[in-house]
This record gives sequence, structure tokens and C-alpha cells, in this order.
Amino acid sequence: MKLGLLTAALPGMQLNDVAAWAAESGYQMLEIACWPVGKAERRYAGVSHIDVVNLDKQGAREIRSLIAGHGLDISSLAFYPNILDPDPSVSGPAIEHLKKVIDAAVLLEVPIVGTFIGADLTKYADQNLETFATVWPPLIAYARERGIKIAIENCPMLWKQTWPGGTNLAYSPAIWRRMFEIIPDDNFGLNFDPSHLIWQFIDEVRPIKDFSDRIFHVHAKDMEIDREQLYQHGVVEPGFSWAIPRLPGLGAVRWPELIAALYAIGYDYVISVEHEDRAFEKTEELVKRGFYLTRDALKPLIV
Repeated sequence: MKLGLLTAALPGMQLNDVAAWAAESGYQMLEIACWPVGKAERRYAGVSHIDVVNLDKQGAREIRSLIAGHGLDISSLAFYPNILDPDPSVSGPAIEHLKKVIDAAVLLEVPIVGTFIGADLTKYADQNLETFATVWPPLIAYARERGIKIAIENCPMLWKQTWPGGTNLAYSPAIWRRMFEIIPDDNFGLNFDPSHLIWQFIDEVRPIKDFSDRIFHVHAKDMEIDREQLYQHGVVEPGFSWAIPRLPGLGAVRWPELIAALYAIGYDYVISVEHEDRAFEKTEELVKRGFYLTRDALKPLIV
């Protein structure tokens, strides 16, 4: 396995600078943010380290050379929108941009695109699955025809502004099973993030065995449960003051057991750090310190 990072945490740096710093800091792979070019909004997306809309063969060769020149590989391209948003002015452009990210992955010789299923937050899961069964098969086919795997992150995207629903359907093992029954294609799987299982009180290690053939990519992010806030507000409190994203090693994820489970199923790809720890976000230097901390916590477990 290799240690990687999602570049979205470093929106103020150009890709070459991110790659140079990551390599110097002991990272081996980059999960590169590929949102549409525009205002970079850390945490809520918008970061674009590759302009996939204007990428051509020459540009792709230059990026591959840049990354290889730093001794790195690209683990995946990252674009996490709401594909199932009921507003076609949102979902339509998201679908078209996802296709451009898939096309860019082909040019860059990157095997995986990471994204969200999306959801209509006003509907129950069964209703969203019906929409999923219409919208997503052509997208998976589009990727399959181009030799690209689609890895879905399991974040519910359920925050204060979306309560009581979320904007990503793929949040639980029961739903994953139903998704894979609807789309059994072998290029459709998970970008597995254990932190989102912690705050749902779902075992974060067991799914690795249960979905061993569907784990394409792994996110390293942790989750702290603030028991005082949980006591004061309960699990239905909008905003989740009691569920706090942390860097790996600073939360409740059982990293030795989790990585052991990955070894047991033969997973041999990336552990990609998704840095969303608010205590290490205020400055670029703090973000980098967070990546150093994570490197030191996880590197002894990764060979």
C-alpha cells in the first residue's frame, strides 16, 4: 500500500508545488481535485488542481511527467458533486463535468475517478435509489467503456444546511448492497471512508471484508465523538456539534485493525488522507502540519 493525500486541502498551491511538497514529506500518491475552475472553497469543494475541461493530450503528458518527476503517482481524480440534485441546473452540469473528469482520467492514465452518488435530500433512500437506477447506469457504462473505475465516497453529506436529509445516498452498507445489485458492473465500487461510519455508529472495519471486491480506494480521515455535546443535544441535532472530523490517530477509527483488514483482503493501493480537521485548517502551514501528523501516525502501518 501507499500513502497519499487529497490535494483539495491545499487550494492556494499550484499542482507542481503540491507534488514537490508531498514527495518531500513522504507521500507517494496524489488524489487530485478536479472541480470546475472557479472560486476555491475549501471543505465545500471548488478546488481545481487540473482543469479537465481544457485538458488535451499534450497537457496530460506534461502533468504525467510532472508527477513522475517527483516520484509520485496519481491515485485518482476527485470531483464530489450532487449528481442526483433535483434541480437540473445543478445536476446537469455536474453530470457533464463528471464525464470530463472521466475523459481526463483516460488522458492521464489514471484508473479511478472518485465522486458522490448524490441525493435529493427531500426524498427517502428508496426514492433516491429509484432515481439512481435511472441516472447512474449510463455514467458507469461511460466510465467502463473508457477503462475507468468509479469509486463512490460514503459520506452522507448531512449537515446543518441539509438537515434532516443528506445529499449523498451511499452512506450505509445496506444501501451499498442495493446499489451494487442495481449496477453490478465491476468498475463500480467504493472510495471507502471509515470516519463517516463512526458517527453513524456503524462498525468501520467490518465492511472491508463484506465489500472486499468493491473497495477501490481508501480515504484516511478520523472522527471524534464529543460525548458532552452528544449528551446535551442528541443524535438528531442539526450541525453535528458532537461529530468532529479529525486527522487519523486523533479520533475513534481503529487504524491498526482497519489496515490489517485491508491487508487481509489483499488491498494494495492507496490510503489517501482527506484533511478536514478544523484544528489544522486556518493556515497553509497548519494544514501541512496536519499532513505531517497523519504521515507519522499511518506510515508505520503501511508497507
